[in-house]
Amino acid sequence: MTRPHARAPMRCTWVGDDAEYQRYHDEEWGVPLTNDRAIFEKLVLEGFQAGLSWIIILRKRENFRRAFDKFDPEHIARYGARDIARLMGDEGIVRNRAKVEATIDNAKAYLRLRERTTLKKLLWDFLGHAGPVQNRARSMTDIPAETELSKRISKALKAEGFRFIGPTTVYAFMQSSGMVNDHLVDCFRYAECARLQRASVRS
Repeated sequence: MTRPHARAPMRCTWVGDDAEYQRYHDEEWGVPLTNDRAIFEKLVLEGFQAGLSWIIILRKRENFRRAFDKFDPEHIARYGARDIARLMGDEGIVRNRAKVEATIDNAKAYLRLRERTTLKKLLWDFLGHAGPVQNRARSMTDIPAETELSKRISKALKAEGFRFIGPTTVYAFMQSSGMVNDHLVDCFRYAECARLQRASVRS
């Protein structure tokens, strides 16, 4: 007797059939980031995504980690002309000089910021006591590309010296890092990410 095939879980429609994209959606997207290094990495990668699709960055993520010293801001802040040339010759990453140079500037901004606070605190203080925003989107058309909040955060980051962090890039970061829950309400990850995000307020 053959067993019936298990039904595939309902996912956000942007995922499609790509197995790597599905794993990222199922395990990472919308889960709160609490480690400053991980937050810095995601901000940098979202900046590299600008003008591209996230799946391109996702498939190159391990190459990025190797090329940028595991996104250690102290190492990156010391990069000079030789490192820029090395990165521009690395076919495993996105070779965009402006974005490479912005990453170095962002590492320097991160280190300056760390002298008085953390990147997580700077970002999450914008959410207030209510914590992550719980949206209830039923289709992709319900999800904005940017919000008033992402504009304010972008402005604050630019004031700290960060680059390639416009409102759209910041909103993509907010979605992926659990500052906002933009899983569709029918997606099997919506409720779990909502639980994780609420718990992050208490941590």
